[in-house]
This record gives sequence, structure tokens and C-alpha cells, in this order.
Amino acid sequence: MAPFPPKSGSRSGKPGGANSSPKSPAARYNGGKDAGFDRGTSSRGSASSPWDAAPAPAAASGYKGDQRPGKDTNSRPAKIPGARPSYAPKPAAPAGPSLRESGQSGERIAKLLARAGVASRREVERMIAEGRVRQGDELVTTPAMLLTSLRGISVDGKPVKAPEGPRLFAFHKPQGLITAERDPAGRPTIYTALRNALPADVRRVMPVGRLDFNTEGLLMMTNDGELKRAMELPSSGIPRTYRARTFGTVTQEQLEDLIEGITIEGVHYGKIDANMERSTGHNQWIEMSITEGKNREVRRVLEHLGLEVSRLIRTAYGPFELLDLPRGAAVEIRQVEVERFRKTLKIPGTDAV
Repeated sequence: MAPFPPKSGSRSGKPGGANSSPKSPAARYNGGKDAGFDRGTSSRGSASSPWDAAPAPAAASGYKGDQRPGKDTNSRPAKIPGARPSYAPKPAAPAGPSLRESGQSGERIAKLLARAGVASRREVERMIAEGRVRQGDELVTTPAMLLTSLRGISVDGKPVKAPEGPRLFAFHKPQGLITAERDPAGRPTIYTALRNALPADVRRVMPVGRLDFNTEGLLMMTNDGELKRAMELPSSGIPRTYRARTFGTVTQEQLEDLIEGITIEGVHYGKIDANMERSTGHNQWIEMSITEGKNREVRRVLEHLGLEVSRLIRTAYGPFELLDLPRGAAVEIRQVEVERFRKTLKIPGTDAV
């Protein structure tokens, strides 16, 4: 059984409409189109089924380095004959030479730890500030420290393993789970369900964004902190698509006005593509696509229109679709598709635009 009632006449032309072809039984990556791909191995032990998709063309890449401003020669002090020039003393150099100063190559420790799946780069910076990261017996004091590997690095006293390649999973989050590692109130978290949903060889994974306690649907999970951050940034322009079951009165014209954005209680929400899928009396199914993903954005906008939201389901995150993936199940995205997707994002080290 599908996780929600089938669509009936969506103007968006996405799978689930009245004229759509039969759905695949689990989540998929459509490459920005309706074509899917081999979704890999399901967490429930079901065999993988190939979805042959034509490779999406890689986005053109380009980068312009920062230009240094020209020197202002007029600001130099005038020369006095017979006198030695006087200069202000140079600031004291930081303790210990950096790897770049000593001619060595490397990457910032915060970036390496994020790539290893320890946490996002910002979270790693907080860990370093809290004194939780060490190199051997020495405390790491700056996230700008350059390293060529994570050998000898520990977090909270535990050695950090070498990073593996970026992995991405589609997880069908049920209602009643907190999108966090732990909850002070003792409520169950997504990791309670993920224990049995992910393959045994998976290390720590992090959620891409969040879904509220009562919101269900597609939640992307990754072991790569940089990929997580890039997928979350509003500047990436990744659409998040939801279906909402609401009670109240609203017109299609009111929904279409949201395409210009809306300001509610001083908070501005950008472009929202909203469409009435089906209406029976005062009950409606509404599809909404957003790109900012602000806290409780969909619920707040619908409530502002005078609607009561009784069910909210995320059905897609960018090119990844929920389809009929069972609740509480997870499926891994093929590595070739992960790399193809990463090239469309602004991640250092990829051919992103």
C-alpha cells in the first residue's frame, strides 16, 4: 500500500498523477527527470533492481579566484633625508608554524573530520573549541590546522578512522521520531529505526536537514559532512516537495500567489510552488515545493492561510523521490549517482558550478 493516497490530476506532472506510469516499489534518484536508476541494496534484504537511466550531463564548471586590490602608494609615509624609516612592529606569529608556512600540503582538520563523518564542519569547529579533539596527546586548538591524514587524531578519546567515500541513503521517516541522535525528554529518535534499516557496514550517518516529530516521509542520510552541508544550504536551490492533508477552505488562486513568496510575522518565505491536488468538501491534499526549508515552513504557511494540517509527508528531496519505500526502511543510492549529484552542488573538489 502506498504511504499516502494517490494523486489525482497534479499539474506538476510528477509521478503519482492520474496519468502517471506505475511506480517503482522504493525510493529513487531521477536525475532531475522521471528516469530512475539502480537504487542499490534495500535495508530489508530485498534484491536490488536495475533502473537504467541515461547519464545526466555534468554541469559546466568555472571558478574565478579573488583578485587582490592594488596597492595604495599615496598612503606611504614621506621619506625624510638621512633618517631611517620607522615601521610599526609586526604582530606576534601564532604558536607553531602552520603546514603551509613550512611548505607542506594538507587540508583543514575540520574539513577532514567532516568528510570522515564525525560531524558537519561547523559542528567539528564547536568540538575543537570545546577541547574534544586531539592529535596524539596534544589538544587541537584551531579548525584551520592542516593535515595530510587523520592518523593520530582522536575525538572524545576515540581514534578517528580514515574517511570512506561519500554514501547517501534515502530513509522513510515515520511519524513520532525525533530527527536527532538523542532527546532529553527520552522520545525515540530516527536512530532507533536506523539500527535495523541500514547495512551493517555503515558507520555514523547524519540527517540532511530535519523533519518534525509529526512529519513523515523522505529523509536523506549521509556519512559526509560536506555533502550534508551543501544539500542543506538554501543557495543550492534544492527543492523539497511535500504533500499535506489539510482541513479548511482555500482556493487554487491563493496557493498560486505563494509563488511570489510570503511574509508571516516578520519572517519572509521565498518562492513556494503550491498546487491543489484533490478537494472533498473542506478536506484537501495540497502539494508544495520549497527551496529554503525554514523551520516548520510548510505548516506555518498553510496555517496562515487558515488551514489545519492533519498530515504532512515529504515526497522528494531534489532528484530523490520517496515513492513506495516502506516506513522505517532505508535504501542506499548508488555511488555513481552520488558522484553525479555531488557535481551539481557547490562542494570543493568536485566539478560543481
